[in-house]
Amino acid sequence: MKETVTAKDVAKLAGVSQSSVSRVYFEGAKVSNKTREKVLTAAKELNYRPNEFARSLITNKTKIIGLVMKGVQNPFYPQVLKQFTIAFKQYGYSVLFIHTNNEEIQSEDVETLLNYNVAGVVITDAIMSLKVAEAFKQNKIPLVFFNRKLDNIDFYSVCCNNLNASRHIAEYLLSKGATNFVYISGNSNASTSLEREKGFSEILKHRNVAYRRYSSDYTYKGGYDTANKIIAEKNMPSAIFAANDIMAFGVMDALRENELKIPADLRIVGFDNIEMASWPAYQLTTWEQPIEKMVETTVDYLLNEIDVYTGLAKAVEIEGVLIERKST
Repeated sequence: MKETVTAKDVAKLAGVSQSSVSRVYFEGAKVSNKTREKVLTAAKELNYRPNEFARSLITNKTKIIGLVMKGVQNPFYPQVLKQFTIAFKQYGYSVLFIHTNNEEIQSEDVETLLNYNVAGVVITDAIMSLKVAEAFKQNKIPLVFFNRKLDNIDFYSVCCNNLNASRHIAEYLLSKGATNFVYISGNSNASTSLEREKGFSEILKHRNVAYRRYSSDYTYKGGYDTANKIIAEKNMPSAIFAANDIMAFGVMDALRENELKIPADLRIVGFDNIEMASWPAYQLTTWEQPIEKMVETTVDYLLNEIDVYTGLAKAVEIEGVLIERKST
């Protein structure tokens, strides 16, 4: 079995103290260039790697970012996870993925994050009670709600400007000649779904155009089942706006099974612009969330807060763009 190389081994070869080795690998610690060069040369020769976990016990800091996610069945979120992993890796951070089965983050999820001494936390499609969130504030761990907007501004959040997006979608469908509308919501307590409906209905009410609302759950099956319900009611709309792409796919497949043509019989618009939206089977018109910019904004905030914790709370909204395809 290969023996583990320790800081003591490096110190012996470099001819310096063990504490000098530690200072070389501790950010911000004072050490002369001569000593640093000796230590790094010896470390390379011995193939030494500092024990990040052991160091975290001393400094109470790690190079780990916790990322909490619920909707792994929605292709949008694995795409988000990939983007965050790539972005944080560029700065030497790893991502600790926490999958929560509940709409609200549970205490055991928080305990896991705290036990790993995470440097920061990103919460995507789940909610958190203020009581639970206070644990992060008390430990000065920066927290960002991603693709979620809170009712209060106690925490930093980054999301697409859903209100402006859905207003634009309503105006676009009206310009296409649609007169009878349906909105299919996502989870009823999600800020994304609420704001998308708010902006959409705002424009329609201003134009004195009625719409019907159907509750769903941001899943393919939810969209599929909702479309079949609409078909059974025998009151087909001329346009359907689904609160995310994956529901829109379910809607489109159900309509086609019932020999309805898209967009000849009715127009469909989704939201997110996930990769599948451009597939030939769907060619879905959708609103593209600016994921790269949203991730960049989140990463910048977290890194700044990790460096100097301020507890800055702010709701950041970033503009997206309509991607027009064959479903409209």
